[in-house]
Amino acid sequence: MVTFVTTNPGKVQEAREYLDEPVEQVEFDYVEPQAVDLGTVAAYGARAAYRRLDEPVVVDDSGLTIDAFDGFPGPYSSYVQERVGFERVADLVSREASQSAAFRGVLAYCDGEPFEATPEPVNDQRRGQDLAADERASATTDAQVDEADVPVKLFEGVVPGKIVSPRGDGGFGYDPIFEYDGTTFAEMDTEEKNAISHRGRALAKFADWHAQTNR
Repeated sequence: MVTFVTTNPGKVQEAREYLDEPVEQVEFDYVEPQAVDLGTVAAYGARAAYRRLDEPVVVDDSGLTIDAFDGFPGPYSSYVQERVGFERVADLVSREASQSAAFRGVLAYCDGEPFEATPEPVNDQRRGQDLAADERASATTDAQVDEADVPVKLFEGVVPGKIVSPRGDGGFGYDPIFEYDGTTFAEMDTEEKNAISHRGRALAKFADWHAQTNR
């Protein structure tokens, strides 16, 4: 069985389409590290969840990376979407020479067993610096524990595309402004989108690796 640590049941349903074994959803909240790459965020979450649950876990992190903005917003995609909105993001990108972008997803797996681990344990800088003093102390303790050599395996999925003016009524987040092969994600139905999604591509890599290592 694979335990997917997420509050989104849609992610679990997508994982079940790729894995040949049961996938269980577990909700576990933790303070994420402040990092510029998705891998560090996902790896920290996998380590934190494994320590709490003491069983093999999968955690994912995803985001929109825009070439003209040096990969921003990346791990900050949800925050930018909430504070700025996709319409203003599209407007800003339209003024740039390039509208190239990509949806990226990183799946992090941790079971406590030894294998090549990436990335190295992260530091104690995190999002939400306005935490109360006791919460900051707890977060620092977690980060110190995280410095232990807890192996994490990463699997990345990337969907290249470009930023366009909003089109379509489906999807969520940046889907109306992200175009892939002439169609925005918001113009696709769920089946079409899942077939080429960044999470799906990461899940496919994980499924192949997991099947081989558990033969």
